[in-house]
Amino acid sequence: MGANNIKIKVTDYGFYYGKNKVLADISMEISKNTITALIGPSGCGKSTFLRTFNRMNELLTGTKVEGDILIDGVDIYKDGIDVVELRKKIGMVFQRPNPFPKTIYENVVYGPRLHRKYSKSELDHIVETSLKKAALWDEVKQKLNTSALDLSGGQQQRLCIARVLAVESEIILMDEPASALDPISTQKIEDLIDELKQNYTIIIVTHNMQQAARVSQKTAFLLMESFETPSTVIEYDDTNKIFTNPRDKRTEDYITGRFG
Repeated sequence: MGANNIKIKVTDYGFYYGKNKVLADISMEISKNTITALIGPSGCGKSTFLRTFNRMNELLTGTKVEGDILIDGVDIYKDGIDVVELRKKIGMVFQRPNPFPKTIYENVVYGPRLHRKYSKSELDHIVETSLKKAALWDEVKQKLNTSALDLSGGQQQRLCIARVLAVESEIILMDEPASALDPISTQKIEDLIDELKQNYTIIIVTHNMQQAARVSQKTAFLLMESFETPSTVIEYDDTNKIFTNPRDKRTEDYITGRFG
């Protein structure tokens, strides 16, 4: 794997809420245009680790990080980093769809408008392109001026993905993006994630082992051994190896359902 293929490099990363160290000693490299799944028991810090990459954890008071996270070779925690630009580059899709109480059209153009002025025809193009990439255009093109809240849950989640794509993100963070959806909508989201990896680097938190196995190329297993110790990455490897031939007994125990 060439160094120039590395999108994200994490070295000796640790994270604190106040004096409580919740993540420790995490080192991993994530390649461009791959899907990486973060798995592990509830409360092991998967979502906290995910929010590290766009510095969302800083919105909480009393947090502290140690170690390095480089994206395209740039340390995202060094002084002088423009966090607004960083979050434009790194979009996030949450567990429950969270469209704005506006029209479908206004949801998609909201982000681009924050960054610069566009003409109406440019905005129209952004809306069509983003909704097509999110596999939603054919379902909504006749009703762009209706409320996004009228869409089904699965459509709302794809709209939230379109919102991320509209600001030309390069990395997409997904925190259990299908856990609130029915099986058919889940399948659509999974198909979409698979398609998006051609142009984006995706990190997905999931409790669903089958989903991790289906959609990701790499998997990281996080575990907190006890309440006194911080969580860390026990094993990080090709998804196929993690699920069929893990190196660590704890990974095997989790995947086979012995705990978690």
